[in-house]
Amino acid sequence: MLRWIVFVILYVLLAIYTLQALRTVTRFPWVYYGGMALSLLVLGNFIYQFTLGDTPGRVLNVPKSYAFGLLMAILSFKVITIIFLFSEDIFRFLSGLYLKVNGTPKVFSLPERRRFLSVIALSIAALPFSALLYGMYRGKYNFKVLRYQMEFEDLPDSFDGYRITQVSDFHCGSFDNRKKIAYGIDLINRQKSDLLLFTGDMVNNMAKEMLPWKDLLASLEAKDGKFSVLGNHDYGDYVEWETEKEKRENLEMLMELQREIGFDLMLNESRYLKRGADKIALVGVENWGRGGFKKAGDLNKATAQIHKDDFKILMSHDPSHWEDQVLKHPYHYHLTLCGHTHGMQFGIEIPGWIKWSPAKWRYKYWAGVYEELGQLINVNRGFGFLGYPGRVGIWPEITVITLKKKLVA
Repeated sequence: MLRWIVFVILYVLLAIYTLQALRTVTRFPWVYYGGMALSLLVLGNFIYQFTLGDTPGRVLNVPKSYAFGLLMAILSFKVITIIFLFSEDIFRFLSGLYLKVNGTPKVFSLPERRRFLSVIALSIAALPFSALLYGMYRGKYNFKVLRYQMEFEDLPDSFDGYRITQVSDFHCGSFDNRKKIAYGIDLINRQKSDLLLFTGDMVNNMAKEMLPWKDLLASLEAKDGKFSVLGNHDYGDYVEWETEKEKRENLEMLMELQREIGFDLMLNESRYLKRGADKIALVGVENWGRGGFKKAGDLNKATAQIHKDDFKILMSHDPSHWEDQVLKHPYHYHLTLCGHTHGMQFGIEIPGWIKWSPAKWRYKYWAGVYEELGQLINVNRGFGFLGYPGRVGIWPEITVITLKKKLVA
């Protein structure tokens, strides 16, 4: 309770201080009071959703996500505005002190400078504020199809031109627009790939989050089948279960639902994909993540039924697994497919120029294709979203990979 009281007091003080800029630049008092009312409304909704409106699970549900997202937008506006206003206040204080000490008469108009800085502050603060609102309204469903052609010298001849669609991180518990999700599912199917691979995090907290979307997910199709692995959210670790039995039943329900919609869920297992006399090994491990994330992935178990010299595609949810274990493993994994990072759902990507997200501070391999020791990884940016109910600059991704036989001169 004390933390809430302190937070509310600080928030209100920031609101009063920030909205002075509105009072400075406009002659209409309703703008100031309207801004204050909006700020308090967002705060009230946030407090309600995270207290009386709370639901089981540490991961945010849809109402809590929107409450969090709106608060982020308001706070970003306040923080940037305050940086300008506080700097001006410090300058005014030091100037006033200097004038008083030296007895110099005032020769400049502080109100005019204050108004100018307020206009600049509000203009700049409006950019992240608008971006965060756009990310919640449109960005989270701004699906992008990213296409890669990957060449391998030892790719079996029959798989030259083989197409794989990778999707990841549905997070069904965050979906809130059936029409947009249906469009995204249709976009996946329109790729007409030979193989569909899902690299984990079907839900946020509980298996039942899949139920409203089961029919749409069941419509996914690929000629050679669709395969999946588990992500860290799929195990129910972010819910306070009354008994271990309930937790186990939740996982069993999720696994059964995946099978019902046509996915071959791979739990530290392998499959052979065959074309004529040629074959490639598809390996799927359970979640393995650095730090406090679940470490159920077992490469040795998953590869027990395949040969070291097979051409191998590995599905593993967390890219830290590739960095910490896969690259060091005795087997050579030609291509590893991951998700998990979401690119933090925020960043800037301009092909050929800049690729940045706060995700890079946590993950070395956080989005796109990387190569190490002759092995490739693709980190999918995710189909869904989590926490902040939007995306800014890092758009939801459908990856299409074409395998090609590299010609040796």
